[in-house]
Amino acid sequence: MYKNGPACSPLNPFYPAAAFTRDQRGCSVRDHADSKRAVSVASAGGQQFIVHTDTTRARVMAAEWGYSPTNGPDVWARLFPQAGGARQSPVDICTSIASSDSNLEMKKLTFAYESQSDLRILNTGHGWKVEAPQSGSRLEGGPLGEDIYQLEQFHCHWGETSAEGSEHTVDGRAYAGELHLVHWNTTKYQSFAEAAQHPDGLAVLGVFFDVGNESNDEIEKIVSTLSEIKFKGQFTDIPDVIDPTTFLPSGLGYWTYLGSLTTPPCNECVIWIVYKEPITVTEEQLVQFRCLSACSGEAEEFIVKNYRPPQPLGNRALRECNAA
Repeated sequence: MYKNGPACSPLNPFYPAAAFTRDQRGCSVRDHADSKRAVSVASAGGQQFIVHTDTTRARVMAAEWGYSPTNGPDVWARLFPQAGGARQSPVDICTSIASSDSNLEMKKLTFAYESQSDLRILNTGHGWKVEAPQSGSRLEGGPLGEDIYQLEQFHCHWGETSAEGSEHTVDGRAYAGELHLVHWNTTKYQSFAEAAQHPDGLAVLGVFFDVGNESNDEIEKIVSTLSEIKFKGQFTDIPDVIDPTTFLPSGLGYWTYLGSLTTPPCNECVIWIVYKEPITVTEEQLVQFRCLSACSGEAEEFIVKNYRPPQPLGNRALRECNAA
């Protein structure tokens, strides 16, 4: 879901060093005094920007999926047939029907990640995404059997207020947001793209956000870059070291089920692992997420809501692991 703001001029993906200021919505913005330098850096980065006319832009936006009533989740299945399948995500996690599985307890879910710097963060037009391919990472055990999965990227979903935003819900309750760490099966497949075409191709860790008073330091590393990727298609590198392990809660109990991507084309290729315990972020950090724009520079269409509502679980098994 997007909200229109004041008209904006096309900007480049990298901004000159400048002090942060605040606009009337509370969004962090940069002063753009040295526009020549910004153009030069953008050119060196090799990215091209196309300024559309209003008419062309309307056609482009109409052709894209999104979160508005005209192109949102209710109509995705018309353009993306898998979105109407029987194995769709997210779902409402009804705790009373979740079965405890001793196999999950015996073969524990384990993970190993690398700390990385200069990861690329991108405004996709639907939210932010950090490209974090880690050939040395490993996610295995639990519902994944003997296969090894490798981290590819992570991204986030949020809502217009902190009373909503998570894609999965628990007994009907939504959280303020949900972080997804996306992995692919390197045991069976040669690439992420290939894996996404198979029922056991991807594994996604879902982590809920609760709002609190203490800023989340690792999330703040993401927030600090958002003013540089305000518009769709813009990207930059995160200068800080990111350790994906720090995104995970201290309690490692989880629910798991077979599902899909939660965005088009909604491939039914995901083994979902949703942690029971949320991590804490501040309202201010969520405000900065909502300041991203879905457009490429002509007008501000704020991404205030980018979650898909729960889909029917149907006859799929919902299992839980109460790992310590």
